[in-house]
Amino acid sequence: MFVRLRRIILLLAALDCLGTQLALLAADFVRRVVPLGAPVEASTTFLNPVIHLIVAIVFPVAFLTLSVYDVRRDTSPVGDSLSLTRAVAVSVFVFAGVLYFSYRDVPRLLVIYFFFLAWAVLAGIRLAVGLGLRYLLKQGRPLSRVLLVGAGETAEAVVAAVRVRLGDSVVIVGCATDDAASAPLGLPVLGKTADVPDLVRTMNLDEVILALPSEQYEIVETLAYALLTLPVRVRLVPDYLRLVVVQSSVESLGGLPLIGLREPRIGGLAWATKRLFDVIVASVVLVLAAPLIALIAWAIRRDSPGPSLFRQQRVGENGRSFCMYKFRTMVSDADMRRPEVALDEQGRQVYKRPDDARITRVGSFLRRTSLDELPQLINVLKGEMSLVGPRPEVQFIVDSYEPWQRQRLAVPPGITGWWQVNGRSDLPMHLNTQLDLYYIRNYSLWLDLKILWLTVGVVIRGRGAY
Repeated sequence: MFVRLRRIILLLAALDCLGTQLALLAADFVRRVVPLGAPVEASTTFLNPVIHLIVAIVFPVAFLTLSVYDVRRDTSPVGDSLSLTRAVAVSVFVFAGVLYFSYRDVPRLLVIYFFFLAWAVLAGIRLAVGLGLRYLLKQGRPLSRVLLVGAGETAEAVVAAVRVRLGDSVVIVGCATDDAASAPLGLPVLGKTADVPDLVRTMNLDEVILALPSEQYEIVETLAYALLTLPVRVRLVPDYLRLVVVQSSVESLGGLPLIGLREPRIGGLAWATKRLFDVIVASVVLVLAAPLIALIAWAIRRDSPGPSLFRQQRVGENGRSFCMYKFRTMVSDADMRRPEVALDEQGRQVYKRPDDARITRVGSFLRRTSLDELPQLINVLKGEMSLVGPRPEVQFIVDSYEPWQRQRLAVPPGITGWWQVNGRSDLPMHLNTQLDLYYIRNYSLWLDLKILWLTVGVVIRGRGAY
C-alpha cells in the first residue's frame, strides 16, 4: 500500500529477529535460576550457535508464511495481538519439533519460558513502534501525507478505511473535488481537481488517491498525466466497489488487468483445511451419534404420521441449490402451508416464529436442542455444506434479498455460524446477514473452532431456538 509503511515492516522484522534471540537467552537464564523442574547448575547453558540459528530461521519463515509482515493485510502496520500470538505459537511449536529431532537435552520448561518471553518481547516491540508512530503523528510528521480526489461514497470508504487501519501513520490532509461543498467525513476541501498538481507541489504530499465516480473518469487520465513529473505516488480506487462481493481478485491476461468481482472467499490451502476438518468431524460425530439418530427417527414416527427425515431445496454457495436434510419437526404437509410472514418494527419480514402451529411436540424439543440439524452432517460429507457458515435459506427468501444480502452466498452454508452464537432466531434477517458477512470477511479455522465451541453453550441454553 503506502510505500513508507514498508519501512515499518522492515524495522519490525529486524527487531523481531533481535527480540527472539534475546527471548531465547532470557529463557535459558530463567530456566537456570528459577527453581522449577530439576535443579540445574547456574553456570550451565542449554544453548549453542546452532539453536540460535534454528530460531533465526524458524521465526521469520513462520511469520512470513502467516502474513505477519504483509502490508496488504486488513490491519494496522504493527499488526494485532491475535496474529502475533498465532505466529509465535506456531514458531515455538516448530522450534520444539526441531529440537526433538536434534537437541533433545534442551529442557521442555525452557521452551515454555521461550514462548511467553518471545510473545512479551515481540508485543513490547509493537507497542513501542505504535507509540512512536503516534508521537510522530502528534509532531506533524506522519509516515505519509495523502490527498484525496473525490467526495462520493467511494471517497468516504477510503477515508474510513485509512482512519481505522492506518490512523497512526497515514494522514489524509484534505480533499480535492469539483462537486461537493464539503469533503467526506469532515475533511477540508483544499481545491478543485485542476488544483491537484499545485497542491502536491506546495503541501509536500506523498500520495494521491483518486476516488472519483465513474462519470468523471475522464479526469483520471488528465490527473495521471499531470502528476507524472511530480514526486508523488498516485493510486486509483475504482467506482465499482458496490459490485465487489466480499472479495475480488486481479489477474493479468496479455497485459490486460482482469478484476474478478465474484471470487470464492475461501480458497487454496484454507479451503482444503476447512474441507478436511469438516469431513473428519462430521464422520466421527455421525458414528458416535448413530444410536441417538435412530432413537430420534423412531420418536418422530411415533409422534406424528410421515417420514422422519425432511428434505428441502436450499440455496448454497454461489446461489447453487441442493437438497438439505433435517429431522422432520413439523406436520408432514407443512410445505403445503406457507409460513405466516410477520413484520418487525422496521417493516422487515420475519419468517421464523416460536408460535408456528405446524411444529409437532417432538419437533419442538428437537428445535430447542438443535438435534434436528444432525442429518445435515450428511450434507457436510457430500460437500454441499460446512460445519460452520451462513445458514442455507429457501429460494423464496433468497429471492427477497437486497443486493448486499446476497454476499452471504460467497461461502458454503453451515450447520452453525456466527449469527447462531449471537442471537439465533431472535435476530431479524438483516442483522443475521450482517453477522454472516462478518464471518465471511474474517474467516479463519480459529474462528470456526471458536464458533463450534460457543455453539455448545448456545445449544445448552436453548436461547433463540424455535
